[in-house]
Amino acid sequence: MRLHRLDITAFGPFGGSQSVDFDALSTAGLFLLHGPTGAGKTSVLDAVCYALYGSVPGARQSGQGMTLRSDHAAAATRTEVRLELTVAGRRLEITRQPPWERPKKRGSGSTLDKAQSWLREYDAQARTWKDLSRSHQEIGEEITQLLGMSREQFCQVVLLPQGDFARFLRADAEARGRLLGRLFDTHRFAEVEKRLAERRRATETQVRDGDTELLADAHRMQQAAGDAMRLPDAAPGEPGLADAVMSAAAIARSTAREQLTIAHSRLTAAESAQAAAERTLADVRELARLQQRFAQARDRAALMAERSDGYRQAQARMERARKAEAVAPALELREAADAEHGRADVAQARARALLPETFAGAGAAGLAAAARRAAEELGGLESARRGEQRLAELVAERAGLDRQERADEDVLQEAEAWLVGWETIRAGLQSRIDSAQEAATRAEQLGVQREPAQKRLNAARMRDQLAGDTDTIADRLRVAQEEALAAKAHWLDVKEQRLNGIAAELAAQLADGEPCAVCGSADHPAPARKDAGHVDREAEERALAAYQQADERLVEQERRLGTVREALAAATAEAGDTPTGQLASTFEELERLYAQAHRDASDLHPAREELRRAEAEHEQRTTARQQAEVRAASRVGHRERLDQERALLEAELTQARGPADSVTARAAQLERQTALLTDAADAARAAEDTAQRLKDADARLADAAFRAGFDTPQAAAEALLDDAAHRELQRRLDAWQSEEAAVRAVLAEPETADAARQPSADLASAERGAASAAQRVRDAASARDAAARRCADLDRLSTRAAGSVRRLAPLREEYDRVARLASLAAGTSADNERKMRLESYVLAARLEQVAAAASVRLLRMSSGRYTLVHSDDRAGRGRSGLGLHVVDAWTGRERDTATLSGGETFFASLALALGLADVVTDEAGGVRLDTLFIDEGFGSLDDQTLDEVLDVLDSLRERDRSVGIVSHVADLRRRIHAQLEVVKGRAGSALRQRGTE
Repeated sequence: MRLHRLDITAFGPFGGSQSVDFDALSTAGLFLLHGPTGAGKTSVLDAVCYALYGSVPGARQSGQGMTLRSDHAAAATRTEVRLELTVAGRRLEITRQPPWERPKKRGSGSTLDKAQSWLREYDAQARTWKDLSRSHQEIGEEITQLLGMSREQFCQVVLLPQGDFARFLRADAEARGRLLGRLFDTHRFAEVEKRLAERRRATETQVRDGDTELLADAHRMQQAAGDAMRLPDAAPGEPGLADAVMSAAAIARSTAREQLTIAHSRLTAAESAQAAAERTLADVRELARLQQRFAQARDRAALMAERSDGYRQAQARMERARKAEAVAPALELREAADAEHGRADVAQARARALLPETFAGAGAAGLAAAARRAAEELGGLESARRGEQRLAELVAERAGLDRQERADEDVLQEAEAWLVGWETIRAGLQSRIDSAQEAATRAEQLGVQREPAQKRLNAARMRDQLAGDTDTIADRLRVAQEEALAAKAHWLDVKEQRLNGIAAELAAQLADGEPCAVCGSADHPAPARKDAGHVDREAEERALAAYQQADERLVEQERRLGTVREALAAATAEAGDTPTGQLASTFEELERLYAQAHRDASDLHPAREELRRAEAEHEQRTTARQQAEVRAASRVGHRERLDQERALLEAELTQARGPADSVTARAAQLERQTALLTDAADAARAAEDTAQRLKDADARLADAAFRAGFDTPQAAAEALLDDAAHRELQRRLDAWQSEEAAVRAVLAEPETADAARQPSADLASAERGAASAAQRVRDAASARDAAARRCADLDRLSTRAAGSVRRLAPLREEYDRVARLASLAAGTSADNERKMRLESYVLAARLEQVAAAASVRLLRMSSGRYTLVHSDDRAGRGRSGLGLHVVDAWTGRERDTATLSGGETFFASLALALGLADVVTDEAGGVRLDTLFIDEGFGSLDDQTLDEVLDVLDSLRERDRSVGIVSHVADLRRRIHAQLEVVKGRAGSALRQRGTE
């Protein structure tokens, strides 16, 4: 939760409208809320609480509607509080107006307006505010759910009242329990205690009702068994009831099973008769099926005889197509040879077009011979091409040697020049390092003395300045007192003069015939007249205003004098009685020595770095010189070998190039000529080969057609069938053959032929016999089922009765267990050694967490001296587990928190408040609390402890919190720059925000 802006109108001591920009205050992380006593510092916090929850903290919430309104407000100004904040990632604006009595718009008197509330949310995309609710209840539920805290928890977690925690620190176990119970909402554990007591009563009732349920099951078993069972005479609760019921149930179950056996036997006989009838029916149905099958096969045979001509034509067409399939490969071969021959002719013409005219009439053999001659010449140039490449490499390598020689000469000259002065450079750098090291030691020693001297000098200067300011403000205060007394005397004189002449003012309002406002008479015989020095209402009001302004100036001067005197006492305590000039001279000399030592010491790191770089450069230049000398020696012989090889290669290449510019150009000419001649020779041979294959294919096609029985190849081609026609013709032939085979198979079956020779089957008579046998089986099965149901009912009820008997013992065990738990949770059990109720145990665990969280900050505030620990010792006859002790690291002893001094009690209670805030925040579901307020108590701390406390508060920013401190301590105004000052006056208080630009 982060607060952004608070607007207050006619609230508490603020008669007009005031605004607080929390965004600006929170930028510094730590801000101060200060002002004179009664100015309204707490009212700012009350306004925040009222905006969120519709009520103010503590005792101030009684009669809020009227007491919240400012007595300084104008009659027509309505009390209003508006708070803008971000919680749970949502930016909200809450506006609340308590009920108020306003003047009537018509006539005199006043009327009561009801309280009103508004809740709006900022839409970042649309950049507008949208209304959410105007219901007090809905707004309260929404804010409580988002914050995860009640108003009491919020006031303890966000508005940290130090007085409450000081009382909490010294309180007894009962008081701590009440506070922790409100904060951590432990009533649910009290509900657990209540539920355990209720569970104990419930289990006792279940045990008592067990026998009644068992007897009811016995009555049900008697109804199911009829005369076969007699109920026991025992009543519910008697010891022998369960045994008697279970014995009678066993006898009834035995009798029912005998009756079930007899019914089973009757059903078996009926089922045997039914099986015989069903076998007879099955034989008759099979005979009727076979007779019908023979008749259908005979009809299908007659139909096929009528369609036999079409079958024979299809067979002949299929046979001719099979013969033509033998000629199909020859046909395909001939077509492929013809296409190949055409492609070879085209390729030959394209290849010959690229050759010179001298090869136009050459055949395949001539072209091949010319290609071989060109290839042989090209092969002879391969060695010359490698030589040409090697010559280029030799030239490049020779140029590289020349460049290396020049570079190595430069390296040698530069290295020699630098190494001559190496020893002088090294000695100078080492001397700089030693001097800087000594200066660093001096600077460290002087730095320890510097900060205390600076603080004393600043305090002395502040002391001198504040001493002069005290005298000046005291003089101003005397002048303001005199002016206030004079203004008051003048106002009283003016007021008295006006009262003396009030009759003239009343007389000026008289009218003939109208009654007098004083005596009521309608006659006005001698009305008073205004004299020359008459004082009217305006003159009195001007005198009163002048007096009020003088009184406000007096209050302001008194406040300033108190502030300056507090600051003067603090500065004098820190600076002592030493003159400021002497402290300044001492500090200036110390500052001069420190600055000189610091300047000398600053050369330590650069000198070391320069020495390191110089040593590295020395090693690098030495190595470079050695390597350059080695390379120069190896280049002499290498250069001579390169010159000899270059002269030999140049002579060979001049002969191999011929008329071409280079061996490579000559080789490219021969490669192209060889490729063209080879392609033309290959194309000519391919054309001759394909012509011969075409002749061979024509001969094979004619021979294949003759052997297949066709007069010409064309006739064989016409007899061929495509795949679809072949499949359709084959399907028709296969269907005919399948049908013919199926008919012959049916007519040839012996059982079908025998059935056809027998008389027609009487199916109706056989079905009637089978139906009569089935009815007898159903009647026997019904009797058997009735006996089985009786057995099942008796078994089910017996099982249920046995279950009831078995449940009685666990129920009694459960009752004993629940009774023990209930007494243990209530603290009345002998096993509960400390007599702690469950709720007290949970509160003790929470207090232990709070003590651990508080000790982390208390250690820092007390410079590692104090630690809070939780104690579970009983406190007399009261609660146990809610004790709180402090461990003193200086003595190693654990003692009561009541032994702490005033200042120690303050920072211990502050640490406890912050620890409780962390624990309650985590308990509330991890709600982010970005804004906290801490109320008073800082005046009891010395300077060192105050620094520690402020450091701890400043560290709250690590959790993205901004902290507002409510305090009168003047020293805090110097330490904390962001301030919200409450200034009081006769017309009401006002807010001033400082140090936020």
